[in-house]
Amino acid sequence: MRFSRVVKSDQEQAVASWVNYLNQVRLDRLMEALRSQDQNWEQAVNTLKSTLSTIDKEIIERNRGGLKGMHGFIAEVAECGVGNAREQVEGKMPIYEWINDNGPADLLRNGVQIQQKFVASGNHLSLQAITQHLEKYPDFLRQGGKYQIPEDHYEKIKYLLSVSKEQANKMPTSTGEFSLKQWKEVHDFFDNGKIKLQDIEPSKLKYDQVQANRIQDTIQSEKGALKETDQKIRDKAYEASKPTLEQGMKVAAASAVIEGGVAFVSAIAKRRKDGKRIGEFTSEDWEGIFKESGIGVVKGGIRGISIYALTNFTATPAAVASSLCTASFGIAEQAHLLRTGKITQEQFIMNSEILCLDTSVSALSSFIGQALIPVPVLGAVIGNTVGTLLYQVAKDNLSKKEQGIIEGYLKYLAELEIELDKKYRRYIDELNAGIRVYYGMLERAFSPNYDEALQGSVSLAVSLGVPSEELLKNISEVDDYFLN
Repeated sequence: MRFSRVVKSDQEQAVASWVNYLNQVRLDRLMEALRSQDQNWEQAVNTLKSTLSTIDKEIIERNRGGLKGMHGFIAEVAECGVGNAREQVEGKMPIYEWINDNGPADLLRNGVQIQQKFVASGNHLSLQAITQHLEKYPDFLRQGGKYQIPEDHYEKIKYLLSVSKEQANKMPTSTGEFSLKQWKEVHDFFDNGKIKLQDIEPSKLKYDQVQANRIQDTIQSEKGALKETDQKIRDKAYEASKPTLEQGMKVAAASAVIEGGVAFVSAIAKRRKDGKRIGEFTSEDWEGIFKESGIGVVKGGIRGISIYALTNFTATPAAVASSLCTASFGIAEQAHLLRTGKITQEQFIMNSEILCLDTSVSALSSFIGQALIPVPVLGAVIGNTVGTLLYQVAKDNLSKKEQGIIEGYLKYLAELEIELDKKYRRYIDELNAGIRVYYGMLERAFSPNYDEALQGSVSLAVSLGVPSEELLKNISEVDDYFLN
């Protein structure tokens, strides 16, 4: 019996320790994700700082490109910096490289050559500059190169390409929002077939964002956008670390299988100890075995989901959560025995207290074992085995005299509780009676009948301790007080 209790307790604490391990794994992953994101954020911010420093020292201070061409060089460096920072904040490697050799390509992105054209003169949306570059380097596109233009230029081109000739001839041009000349230029550019729209891509920045007087604000704005991305990544990691119904159901299912299996083996072992071989089991024996196993499955499912909920939604350690479940099952069983008259009230109290003590020893032993042997499940099981076994030996070896003292003390506590309950009910009855009298006097004191109200006020004053000689007790005393 002692061994079976230890095995049962081990199984319960093993489930608890396993649930605790699952919870810890989620928290460890969250902390690792946050630490990693701290590094990603720092690298992205440093890239933006380095980008702004390069623009200041290599371009603005040296007046590279002059007033008309400076923004082109700024765009190249900014594209690399912003693109790499956006990759780094997501934990990826930088993919942009600034070539800076005045060759056919300005940038490299994962080995792809990119030629930037940030040209606003003539309102050609940078297309004329692309044509001039392709004439100078006719193999640029065949070698896998890409042209890159300001984001706002690219969006305007896409818009103009979406407008049919019939629509274009009907659209107003006086507002400046639409230019028929520009529309024709864009369509002619792509109709000649040398360059397709897929050969061109938008920059991450607009034309006005790369001007010398705007680039600092652009980088600062990009830092704000990166911060939003960073927060979304952290929020996603936090959401992923939360307990889920799916995981809770898996825990419940696993716990049900484990506890049902232990109950099945225990039921067979109990009948084998009675001298029966498995082949000699009757239909009644198997019915009892499956009944006990079914109860174990139900208890296991409840235990699993309860431990998962208690450890994740309240500040309850797993070992304590398992002990609470065990104590709850045990006390519920004792309550059933009490209701059916199989045990007395004193026995119910004593058995319940012993159950709580047993489960407390199990929880404490598991705590100590897990602390001394920091291996998931194993430490809790070893600690519970040693602690519970020692406790069972000590409890079984108590002398009859000591057990009698304990039983007497428990009986005294039960009798004291009954006596205190009687006194409490008596005090409540007296209090209710006094309140009824008090409400009666209040009702009389505020009666519409002035004579009844006067007598009710006198009674209320006397009940509150006002001396009788200070009261006006009838109409004649009232008249004498106010008239004489």
